[in-house]
Amino acid sequence: MNEQLHQSHTREAFYRRDRRSVALAREFTRNTLADWEITDRADEVLLCVSELATNAILHGVPPGRGLALRLCVHLDGVLRVEVHDSGTGQRREVRTRYRDLHAEDGRGLMLVSMLADKWGVGERAPGKVVWCEFAVGYG
Repeated sequence: MNEQLHQSHTREAFYRRDRRSVALAREFTRNTLADWEITDRADEVLLCVSELATNAILHGVPPGRGLALRLCVHLDGVLRVEVHDSGTGQRREVRTRYRDLHAEDGRGLMLVSMLADKWGVGERAPGKVVWCEFAVGYG
């Protein structure tokens, strides 16, 4: 097989609108990272997967729909995590006030913005994709 034709490796999984899906998405990610022998930043990646999957289930997946998780590692050492859902959404500026720091929710995108090298929101039909990227030294 010609390596130049395969500049990345990708795996995808689909999950129902169910809180248990967050643990399944983490397990899928953990297994994928192990298969790809990626240990750099694994904890950060797993936390971001949890936050993005939770946000999708709580805010982006209408009843009867699900979410897709896509992991893609490029030979340049960048791991991209994408969570696709059917909801609407746009990138917002992530803000938190001091009095909000002890809240039990509302910090997911703040954590993603702090841990990932890049993140964003893109359109898809229907819905959106929220993504984040990590330099992981692969390849």
